Amino acid sequence: MIKGGKHVDETVVFKALYDRYITPTKAKRDRYLGIEIEMPIVNYNGTPVDFSVVHKLTEAFAARFHMHPDGTDDEGHIYSLKDNRTGDIFSYDCSYNNLELSLGKGKDINQLYKRFKLYCFFIQNFLALYRHTLTGMGINPNRKINRHVPILNERYRMLFHHLTSYENYTHPEGFHSYPDFGMFCSASQVQIDVEHSKLVDTINLFSMLEPVKALLFSNSVMPEEEGGLLCVRDMLWENSMQGYNPKNIGMFEETLKTESDLLHYIAGTSIYCTMRNGRYVNFKPVPVLQYFKNPSLTGEFWNGTEYEAVTIEPDLSDLEHLRTFKFEDLTYRGTIEFRSCCCQPLSESMTVAAFHAGLFEMTSELNHLLSRSRWLFQKDITPSRLRKTFCSCIIPPHISRLELKELLLRILHLAKEGLKRRGYREEWFLEPLYERAKQLTNPAKQYICGLHNDIPVNELVRRYAVID
Repeated sequence: MIKGGKHVDETVVFKALYDRYITPTKAKRDRYLGIEIEMPIVNYNGTPVDFSVVHKLTEAFAARFHMHPDGTDDEGHIYSLKDNRTGDIFSYDCSYNNLELSLGKGKDINQLYKRFKLYCFFIQNFLALYRHTLTGMGINPNRKINRHVPILNERYRMLFHHLTSYENYTHPEGFHSYPDFGMFCSASQVQIDVEHSKLVDTINLFSMLEPVKALLFSNSVMPEEEGGLLCVRDMLWENSMQGYNPKNIGMFEETLKTESDLLHYIAGTSIYCTMRNGRYVNFKPVPVLQYFKNPSLTGEFWNGTEYEAVTIEPDLSDLEHLRTFKFEDLTYRGTIEFRSCCCQPLSESMTVAAFHAGLFEMTSELNHLLSRSRWLFQKDITPSRLRKTFCSCIIPPHISRLELKELLLRILHLAKEGLKRRGYREEWFLEPLYERAKQLTNPAKQYICGLHNDIPVNELVRRYAVID
């Protein structure tokens, strides 16, 4: 047995959760945002991504931008670089098929985009020498070709082991058979500082907005196997071990009324890993309160050769490893991380951040608009159900396409007004969304249309890889 500590009282658990998640929102600070963009790497030769090329890119990027190694795998390859001055991070997410640029917190999206473009131009020029490219798609179009092996470090080895354990459990809707989805699935995420007084209302409001975001930002398709889905990312998360406890992923199914509701919700999410002696221990997901009621539990850790069973005692510090993936995810930094959007075409990468940042300034107006649009959720269709419907490329009969277009345009108008309030001249980032709203289209539909018109996949990859 590896000891972690003594039995933890429920009151103590709630206080620890409060201190970790609620207290940071009370700190007085300017409103910053952070942007994380994952992008698939594609080999134009129709063969797997050449990891030797990836490792050469990492070394070249580090030299060009004076970033220092922030993570090295078991074979000595660098998988993460960091710039301590800006907070920017160049890394690989889950595998060396998926590159992520995390931009350190800033106020002006124009400045963040300037750095993003600089990085992308360098990366694209380097990869072009080897007939590789980044592209702006939520699913790697070469996913069936690539080698899906996790980055050889503690975190990603544990995560892949956790996801492949689905065969030992049951899921109400059934598990899908893609436990490697993290190696071919790419997202665009933004974190925004949230005020304590607006915390609950902001989560509720943006949860209501999720169906609209599915219409505008869907960009993850697996046409060969999941042809009816425009945003297959939702299903990949929900019907995996990450969704074993549905509270850990997706939307908030019920409206939160108080801060206490939010805290109890977090207490009902599950923990599935922790660390002991520098090793990740993985176990069956257990809701937080139940976890700390157990005097001990059995898990597995990688001993360097194989997975070995181990018994641990829960410790309050294990809350540092509570990992949830809500569409509106409250973080320990005092931010809300918006996680529901797919990676966008690279020239439109900042649409996600601009959309959220603008509406963050217009919450009262947005709430008023949505409260007058109850027709959207008629016939007992909840926001989460409507998002699933839109993700399946279906507009329910009770919804007028004309009214839907008008609603999307009004929401974009509010986002634009919010960006004007911010005062950084960021409104231009929203321009691609207006055309999407007018045509009720999104990058996923455009990609599928391209396939139907016999446009070669490499040509579509190239179009989604262009950056202005």
